[in-house]
Amino acid sequence: MDYQVISTDDHIIEAPDTFDRLPARFRDRQPRILRGPDGGDGWSFDGNPPRNTFGLNAVAGRPYQDYKESGLTFEEILPGNYDGSAHLKDMDLDGVDAATIYPMATLEALVVADREFGLACVRAYNDWLLEDFCGADPKRLIGLPIIPVDDGERAMIDEAERVIAKGARGVFLPYFSERGYYDAYYEPLWQLLEAARVAATIHRTMGGRAPASESAMGAVDPKARPGLNVSGIVERFFSGVTPLTRLIFTGVFERHPNLHFVDAEVNAGWVPFWVQMMEQEYERQQHWAHPPISESPSEFVGRNVYVTALDDFVGFDLAKRNDVLARSLMWSSDYPHSTTLWPKSKEYIAALTDGMDAQRRRDVLAGNAIRAFALEAA
Repeated sequence: MDYQVISTDDHIIEAPDTFDRLPARFRDRQPRILRGPDGGDGWSFDGNPPRNTFGLNAVAGRPYQDYKESGLTFEEILPGNYDGSAHLKDMDLDGVDAATIYPMATLEALVVADREFGLACVRAYNDWLLEDFCGADPKRLIGLPIIPVDDGERAMIDEAERVIAKGARGVFLPYFSERGYYDAYYEPLWQLLEAARVAATIHRTMGGRAPASESAMGAVDPKARPGLNVSGIVERFFSGVTPLTRLIFTGVFERHPNLHFVDAEVNAGWVPFWVQMMEQEYERQQHWAHPPISESPSEFVGRNVYVTALDDFVGFDLAKRNDVLARSLMWSSDYPHSTTLWPKSKEYIAALTDGMDAQRRRDVLAGNAIRAFALEAA
């Protein structure tokens, strides 16, 4: 397929039948969309009214002044949220050839107390995503199934092997996990993904059990104090520094030179400064610290590590001159969330890439994503 524009960060709202694939023993507990106290609909994993109803996660098509934090009913959100064919139509309207699809409500399954039930929900979601939603056109809808990482190595590897066999080009890992992704525990997963040419992805601070602390990159109760909700949105654009730096300096990509790792919705204006700091400290500290890498840290950025950006005018302007950024930056629309560029992506792309070299424009709009997700092999 001739990819010209790839959105490397789209999302969904799970369809009502997502969990129909659950084993019979869990049918009476099947997660369902229920009405919440605020009059909106949301997913419930325990039979109680949903803690969160649809809102900022599904406001595509609404003017900014009509955004709602929550309280939307299922009938009020676009079908492109939950129907693959409708999603494709919205992509066509926006001039987008393909999109990677990140999860939403099913992330709850990673932290429910009954882990057998939680794992069954993850598998049911992954099958719905790859077979139903992305089945509308797997070359254009690139599903990122969830990999459970805190349920033991066997569960992690089994699910990764299962979704790779179904054709996954990337997998989603929760941001918060019991072990850092530099831990030796993940070596079998990196080996598997590298051999299969399947990308690992994280997304800002999505997934896993966030620490009960205001230091968790804005992962706090948005009602704790007015303004923290918006503060958290801004803070999370910088959430990639810690995991990506640790992956590079602990030698994960030295050991797995063909492993690709994507951090979504973090924008890119910070990347040149981050790379500068890694380079300076590597030069100054390597002789006593002995980090297990034989190349300068910048070599891994754009070869192994990628970031996705929306209307990051600072980042796109820097990419016109900065080679490392140009090879690691991937554009996205973030459909259907509150920061989405849909349905004006063509206008944004024209402004973001104005004056950009033709090859660089090609790379940030599609070429880097083709490399990251090995789409030429799909």
